[in-house]
Amino acid sequence: MNHSTTEEPAATVARMRATFRSGRTQPIAWRTEQLGRLRELLTAHGEELAAALHEDLGKSSAEAFRTEIDFTVREIDHTLEHLDDWLLPEPAPVPAHLGADATAWTRYDPLGVVLVIAPWNYPVQLLLTPVLGALAAGNAVVAKPSELAPATSTALARLLPQYLDTDAVAVVEGGIPETTALLAERFDQIFYTGNGTVGRFVMRAAAEHLTPVALELGGKSPAFVDRDTDLAVVADRLVRGKFLNAGQTCVAPDYVLTDPETARALEPRLAEAVTTLFGPEPKESAAFGRIVNERHFDRLTGLLGSGRTVTGGASDRAAKYIAPTVLADVDPKSPVMGEEIFGPILPVVTVADLDEAIGFINDRDKPLALYVFTESDTTRERIAAETSSGGLGFGLPLAHLTVSDLPFGGVGESGMGSYHGRYSIDTFSHRKAVLEKPLV
Repeated sequence: MNHSTTEEPAATVARMRATFRSGRTQPIAWRTEQLGRLRELLTAHGEELAAALHEDLGKSSAEAFRTEIDFTVREIDHTLEHLDDWLLPEPAPVPAHLGADATAWTRYDPLGVVLVIAPWNYPVQLLLTPVLGALAAGNAVVAKPSELAPATSTALARLLPQYLDTDAVAVVEGGIPETTALLAERFDQIFYTGNGTVGRFVMRAAAEHLTPVALELGGKSPAFVDRDTDLAVVADRLVRGKFLNAGQTCVAPDYVLTDPETARALEPRLAEAVTTLFGPEPKESAAFGRIVNERHFDRLTGLLGSGRTVTGGASDRAAKYIAPTVLADVDPKSPVMGEEIFGPILPVVTVADLDEAIGFINDRDKPLALYVFTESDTTRERIAAETSSGGLGFGLPLAHLTVSDLPFGGVGESGMGSYHGRYSIDTFSHRKAVLEKPLV
């Protein structure tokens, strides 16, 4: 039965709750069936979703499959392979005073009805990856795709009911009014990916029902470049990580920290890497995407004057195009350093040494990711021990989130809670303590 998302939020949540209370979502067979159907959706309609992603964000088909569709399929496969083991009860030792016949263990209980609110920048991956985690944990789910990626939202709202159990999974489209109406309902978990401003609104709404939340936010993720590194390799990896999806990636390197001499040597390498990756005219490159809308375009172009342009700087509002841009001589107090950039602008900020770099990072909000390019074990150890970030990458940006056995999430202003792999089971479940003592 295909339920329309035009029903009132209260009715949608009540229908999901009735299904959950019936016990239908609890058996592992039901969970794996849903994951298998979701996988089938992605493999059967990958090209259609890639076309929607191109319409919304200018993503190439190759990028759409690599970062969204195939990414999610891999996560499904990893979950299907390990789910039985993840859900096994875990024995716990029992103190002697309870007697030798007492036993104890923990078990994973699904939370109930989960709300997943997705962003626009990776609108397939960042909706379906938490959804699959919630389903694997045995929950019913209300999925809210982003209205700022309308083609993708429409495609997902049409396809998901064709494949998944519509009494346990509902898709609600719309903007702020629809999201606000959903947040007024009582859920058993809310999973939100986006910015801190909306994250605070989500938390305030959740507090009315004491609903637990997982917030996957963002922030300014630094990249520290040490002296005496291979700058050609560093530049190539920075450019690939920064300008993926036109810089609209929550874990993209937001800015570079390095000493003045290294900064001067790195500048031409970054310009060369941009040309190598996107050609002399990135606007003509199929591999380079577009800004999601005019509002974000106008915000980003307002940041272009924050430093000396090393490469890029061109823009076309009608095409929502901003060239991959590197800025040097950037003042830490300039506009580009005052907010998460979330676009194709990479500032280079100079510090005297590692001590100043660590201080610079620690004086600001804890980032979602921190990247370090160094050959020094001591530098790696100091960065790991003396800074706090959601994730830490040595030598390669973004890659940590592709490892299903690593938790993905933030800390402080960059979020709370984590997911991927078994960490999704932890997030979307209650780990219940159980003790048994025989009566005779």
